[in-house]
Amino acid sequence: MKRARALRSKAGLVAGVTLLAGVGLGAATAPAQAKALAYSCPEGDICFYTGDNGTGDRCNWSGFDDDWRNGAIQCSWAADKNVRSVYNNGTSGKAVVYYSGANYETRKGCTTKGKKGNLAGTYKLRSHKWVNKC
Repeated sequence: MKRARALRSKAGLVAGVTLLAGVGLGAATAPAQAKALAYSCPEGDICFYTGDNGTGDRCNWSGFDDDWRNGAIQCSWAADKNVRSVYNNGTSGKAVVYYSGANYETRKGCTTKGKKGNLAGTYKLRSHKWVNKC
């Protein structure tokens, strides 16, 4: 009897450790999922955000735009807020170059397909275009 109880106790201990390890893994993966969800961006679009890590207000396009304030698709916050992060969720394989001036003036950066991240500068953007490479 003592031997059977010892085996059951060891089995219970192993199961308990496995359960706790699983809980620990779940806690570790939750923040990664939360960050991924922050970068919501329709497939095929370039998305710009007012917050770091794809948070805050978002403006997005599937094509070129030579003037975010007066073009066919207007970004309501472009005149007042800095762009803090970007996600190129395009499907064409192209990169996106972005500019602080209308009509593609004063290049500020470029993001290749599938890439996302925070922008190093503190600037307002005004136009962007798709290019073959950065």
